Amino acid sequence: MSGLLTRVVFLAAAIAIAPACIPAQEQEVVDRIVARVENDVILLSDVRALSRYQQFLDGKSETDAQILDRLIDQWIVRTEADVSHSPRPSETDIDRGLTRVRNSFGSDLEYEARSKQAGLSEQAVRAMVASQLYLSNYLDSRFRPAVRIDPKEIEDFYQTAIVPRAKARGQEPPTLDAARDTIQEALIQNGINQQAEQWLKESRLRLHVETFLDEVAK
Repeated sequence: MSGLLTRVVFLAAAIAIAPACIPAQEQEVVDRIVARVENDVILLSDVRALSRYQQFLDGKSETDAQILDRLIDQWIVRTEADVSHSPRPSETDIDRGLTRVRNSFGSDLEYEARSKQAGLSEQAVRAMVASQLYLSNYLDSRFRPAVRIDPKEIEDFYQTAIVPRAKARGQEPPTLDAARDTIQEALIQNGINQQAEQWLKESRLRLHVETFLDEVAK
């Protein structure tokens, strides 16, 4: 994705998938504890599972340290969602999410090849999509009501992002009215991201977190 408009996505999309939702047969053998968060643990196999999912989606993955950081954030979001009794995504919503993942690849053949290369079955990918939706839906319900978008923000975004991008592509830009809803939603999601990031930073200060990734690497 490129451009500000297409880069504005939920934080949970970056957090990705709860390892507990990956079928047992898709997990590596549990070998080492790489972090403790309160009374729970994050395993090296969890890091490897998220690494495979990133490889599947993007053809590359972050470092183990970056992935562990995402898993800790994920733990915070999932724990809060569970406590809040956040609703689970419907099968219809999961189907739509899975379709979006498939459509992000050039073809069904590429999708199948990449999932096979990453060692992910269709069941595992579906579980990942379901978990991602669960986390993103919680963040949306928690922070969306507090996000306020000024009409001038929409107009500024239109003039500084939408119009120049269309012209750079040799296209006629859409009218402001035609683009208004899309821009507003993008700005709302950006606001959700900002609030969620701040909340996660503050939440970490209240948690007992120990990491052992460096020890495992030795």
